[in-house]
Amino acid sequence: MSTEQLFKEEHHLFRESAKRFVDEEITPHHARWEKEGVVDRALWTKAGAAGLLCTNIPEEYGGGGGDFLTSVILIEEMMRHVYTGPGFRLHSDIVAPYILNNASEHLKREWLPKMARGEAIGALAMTEPGAGSDLQAIRTTAVRDGNHYVINGQKTFITNGQLADFIVVACKTDPKAGAKGVSLIIVEADRDGFTRGRNLEKIGLKAQDTSELFFDNVRVPATNIIGEEGRGFAYMMNELPRERLLVSISAVAVIEASLAWTVEYTRERKAFGKSLAEFQNTRFKLAEVKTEATVARVFLNDCLAKHMHGELDIPTAAMCKWWLTELQGRVVDTCLQLFGGYGYMWEYPIARAYADSRIQRIYAGTTEIMKEIVARSL
Repeated sequence: MSTEQLFKEEHHLFRESAKRFVDEEITPHHARWEKEGVVDRALWTKAGAAGLLCTNIPEEYGGGGGDFLTSVILIEEMMRHVYTGPGFRLHSDIVAPYILNNASEHLKREWLPKMARGEAIGALAMTEPGAGSDLQAIRTTAVRDGNHYVINGQKTFITNGQLADFIVVACKTDPKAGAKGVSLIIVEADRDGFTRGRNLEKIGLKAQDTSELFFDNVRVPATNIIGEEGRGFAYMMNELPRERLLVSISAVAVIEASLAWTVEYTRERKAFGKSLAEFQNTRFKLAEVKTEATVARVFLNDCLAKHMHGELDIPTAAMCKWWLTELQGRVVDTCLQLFGGYGYMWEYPIARAYADSRIQRIYAGTTEIMKEIVARSL
């Protein structure tokens, strides 16, 4: 399916709004945020006022009532500039759907309107120091005590960790039950016993706050559980294809942006009396990237169409995620090489894209895990 068939007039209008917001509220500040390791909290309420948060959450819960393509558009507009600081994608397109699709009506009305306004920032805490891709191996526990759960454990690599007002925590409510003993529980950041660790220093994603979180006898109401006790692993498995598609969207956006930057640079840069674009090696490399970008876009659009119709299955989402993120890494590396020494300078977006692209093959399931999922489906 072509891009023109996917996006309608209302999507083009939304894209213009997203572009204006990025130009006015993110571009002037992102370099500073990269140095500070976190974006301004005020950005979130501005994004909420602009209608850019929780865009495909129903209006009755304060969301934009749009379709999934509004999320696609915002990701594309941010990633074309390599603006990875604002954790909007995690907040709006991962945390909010967990609540919308699985939580009680009380929790939906408690959190979704605040999330849409940017008044409450959400985070999702799955990964632990000893448990990454193997979510069944988590050790954080939630023990029922009357009308409360008492949570103990540690999480790491948590996006929005420094700013989050609440965290959806994956924990063991029955440590002996394996996957069937995992539950998802909302923990408010002002609860006694909850502490934030350091803002982790990363290779890339410099402006995004990524943190360690600690839970020491944190008591939360039993009503904070999302859905049914013991169903957390199933909820995560249901939501992961969407999360992997989101990563794939950003991969293609970076691939296309890298090609555009490199075409412009090689046309302007001179060497030995002519532009770099006039050398056969440059033309062939760009021809390869253009072809790969076109194939990537066609595959992504097909997966988007499947998702819009509820037909994107787990193996296809895994194929999409691993193949497009691996391609992203190769394309960005190829393009950086054509920039020469300037490609290694942080002020050039290709350098930031190079640093930020590496994590794409790790989070939301490593390439190796994705291949295992595909293999099991054969």
